[in-house]
Amino acid sequence: MELLFPLTKGITIQSECPVGLIGDDISAVANASSKALDKPVIPVRCEGFRGVSQSLGHHIANDVVRDWVLNNREGQPFASTPYDVAIIGDYNIGGDAWASRILLEEMGLRVVAQWSGDGTLVEMENTPFVKLNLVHCYRSMNYIARHMEEKHQIPWMEYNFFGPTKIAESLRKIADQFDDVIRANAEKVIAKYEGQMAAIIAKYRPRLEGRKVLLYMGGLRPRHVIGAYEDLGMEIVAAGYEFAHNDDYDRTLPDLKEGTLLFDDASSYELEAFVKALKPDLIGSGIKEKYIFQKMGVPFRQMHSWDYSGPYHGYDGFAIFARDMDMTLNNPAWNELIAPWLKSA
Repeated sequence: MELLFPLTKGITIQSECPVGLIGDDISAVANASSKALDKPVIPVRCEGFRGVSQSLGHHIANDVVRDWVLNNREGQPFASTPYDVAIIGDYNIGGDAWASRILLEEMGLRVVAQWSGDGTLVEMENTPFVKLNLVHCYRSMNYIARHMEEKHQIPWMEYNFFGPTKIAESLRKIADQFDDVIRANAEKVIAKYEGQMAAIIAKYRPRLEGRKVLLYMGGLRPRHVIGAYEDLGMEIVAAGYEFAHNDDYDRTLPDLKEGTLLFDDASSYELEAFVKALKPDLIGSGIKEKYIFQKMGVPFRQMHSWDYSGPYHGYDGFAIFARDMDMTLNNPAWNELIAPWLKSA
């Protein structure tokens, strides 16, 4: 192991379905291996058959971090500052975490850790030393944030860096957790990008104004991206989650207008029925849904990986988001498509 991976700081053992069915004790293996290698070896029992959705997998992963990672540096020295924060639950899709980190550092905060996107084991181990945990994906990481609040008295808050309206709102809420210096810096950051955002909206909003959007995704996106679409004058007519809990819907309702369809765990048949009834101009969903709606000639963005674009976070990301929505919706190819099942023999 040392010969093959001399720079490694730790190892994970991740059990998939066969290991779970056989019943191998990977926790015992991890304990023995950790002593032999003198570095953390972390067992992750997250076989695919656990639970009815990936939400249970999130919970299991949080428990693993709690039990096998966060205690590793207890009692060790750490040079802290009053402005230390951690980004929790940002998976750096298309560079999202980097775009978020830029804004936090511009307002004078020190990002001690970001995980798990572009994160390191050492950063995760140092997270209990920060002054504030900033949670991006609430669904996947609220468990560990609550644990650190209870054990280490670290407050946590959600933030939303999709679109200039929500970015400014989040920067001010984050700044309110610190002093007047950070509050003043937040206003400077917002002012710095105002002209750039106004130019982007002036360019793309006339091309997107009034277009209807249906969203069906996991995690946080059905509610977090609403503001970015609305900044471009677009209307959310439906939003759905693949594995939400009740509190996800509680957090979503305030961002939806009266009469918007809010749905849960739709089947392919139900989703197609929603599209036929609501007639959205654009669908934002996942890879499973992508091809049926493209074949129907409905503009579609794969919003789990940003259709391999991005970042969409932050001010830099909003420029890419606006461009991608315009490029998708106003592509003349959609007018040439006829669903295969509607073609005459």
